[in-house]
Amino acid sequence: MPKLPFALLLIVLSAPSWGAEEYYCCTDPGNGRRACGDTLPAQCRGRAYRVFDRAGNPIREVAAAMTPEEKAAAAIAAKRQQQLEEQRLERRRMDAALLSTYATPEDIDMAQSKAEGDVNLTIRDATEKITELQKRLNKLTAEAEFYKRSAMPSGLASDLRTVNHEIRLQQELIEVKRKELAKIHAKYDGDRQRYYELTGRRSLSRPVSPSTAR
Repeated sequence: MPKLPFALLLIVLSAPSWGAEEYYCCTDPGNGRRACGDTLPAQCRGRAYRVFDRAGNPIREVAAAMTPEEKAAAAIAAKRQQQLEEQRLERRRMDAALLSTYATPEDIDMAQSKAEGDVNLTIRDATEKITELQKRLNKLTAEAEFYKRSAMPSGLASDLRTVNHEIRLQQELIEVKRKELAKIHAKYDGDRQRYYELTGRRSLSRPVSPSTAR
């Protein structure tokens, strides 16, 4: 049994058998000595103290009351811990969804190839449409050459504006789809890497993406 502090020993010896079952001790900030009592001494209020049983065995320790700064820091730490726990749970949910979606590494390869193929098909169609529109634009431009020194017919001017506008729309569509391809590539690379980490299984081959039309 640990050595009973002298002040606490006096309390234990002087207390009647039916007295308090717990005693409280802390360091008196005024003189640096131990202050003990069967109720919490005034010197211990707001400070760290220890609780002993009648035999002098420590039961528990109570931390000092926190300052406003310490409370603020503790609140920040608690919030950060909550965020980390939420992230951990979200990671577990995503991992479970990943494993339920892909039974084998090859499933990831197939899904990526399909997603990229659909996007590349749109790019190819837009590129072909631009080619046709460019042919029409060339004809309209050649026709407009006859009106350099005279007023261009309103219909011709309207057609030129329309064709140029349609070409810009198709070019913008291609740009959007190319960015989508990059996102698809990053997504499936991430899925593949995490799948490897979770299962230790790797695919025998990587998908070959259809070439992007330009």
